[in-house]
Amino acid sequence: MSLPETPPDAATPPSRARGLIRDARLVPELGRDGHLPAISPALLTPEALRERFAHPLAAGWRPEFPGDDKLLVDRHVRPAAVLVPLVRRPEGLTVLLTRRTEHLNDHAGQVSFPGGRTDPEDADAVATALREAREEVGIEAEEVEVIGRLPVYTTVTAYEVTPVVGLLDPPRSLALDAFEVAEVFEVPLAFLMDPAHHRRHEVRMGEISRQFLSMPWRRDPGRDEYFIWGATAAMLRNLYRFLAA
Repeated sequence: MSLPETPPDAATPPSRARGLIRDARLVPELGRDGHLPAISPALLTPEALRERFAHPLAAGWRPEFPGDDKLLVDRHVRPAAVLVPLVRRPEGLTVLLTRRTEHLNDHAGQVSFPGGRTDPEDADAVATALREAREEVGIEAEEVEVIGRLPVYTTVTAYEVTPVVGLLDPPRSLALDAFEVAEVFEVPLAFLMDPAHHRRHEVRMGEISRQFLSMPWRRDPGRDEYFIWGATAAMLRNLYRFLAA
């Protein structure tokens, strides 16, 4: 299953808001983070990433986005994991993402990593992420070289999500879960690790103000834009901070 996206509702007036954004594209943009340096291409190779994840985190490093500030559901927090698949391409690493199907009750059409909640038989977060990647898009565990994890991210929908980072060659074949996954696509890692492409948005609900990130990406001119936002964008921003530390 794909995990729900996260920030609270802004596409409907506060009187009708139910806690989750209906269309994040409608939320005003505050600005972009081009004042922050992009990660050097030399640090975005498989070898450099293995080296970075093999060593303890830099002193004082903390994720910029540990979660969504507030739970919007009344239930116990549940463990989950996602796979951050870094695909080796001749032009450089890409991040494989999914777009959810339009008929889902929650967060239809949104972009996410392959992943979902932990099952009792899963040994750990890595097992969850690899199982979900196989079930959702057909990536087999033996295709993935797991190189590390990012800090747990807590969503408003009461999931404690562990992002598991893995390297893989272009998948031999993909088998999408037709109920949950409309398509998969890849975004250059260098694009996502350049804060000039990170947009800040603000949601106002009465006297409450919240902010979230988006990283819109267009594969080809004339094609629809992939709007990466919410928990997915926040975890990518945490990856940026990790590599920049």
